[in-house]
Amino acid sequence: MTAESLSKIIVEGMEEKKASDIVVMDLRKVKNAFTDFFVICSGNSDTQIEAIADAIEEKVMKVSQEKPYKSEGKNNLQWILIDYVNVVAHVFLKEKRAFYGLEELWGDAKVNHIS
Repeated sequence: MTAESLSKIIVEGMEEKKASDIVVMDLRKVKNAFTDFFVICSGNSDTQIEAIADAIEEKVMKVSQEKPYKSEGKNNLQWILIDYVNVVAHVFLKEKRAFYGLEELWGDAKVNHIS
């Protein structure tokens, strides 16, 4: 499965749990990028953050039989990172997303806002 296809599946998982402000960042042409895509979204509560992360993992497993290489943040439920190597999903509480500002840190990336 291509990184682009995987990022679309991740977006579908986010949408299933009503994630907001979904952004797909294409990092393939960004110098020193360690992955091809970031898929970022926000949630309103720790319960929703967990549900979104679970939906992403379930959707990807169902479609591609892929497990994440690494997953972090499920203990504090403020920022969950799900690493599929070529695609990294970030699920944030809204205020944490604004604080870390990943979109600004990777400003050279091509950004696609999902409506």
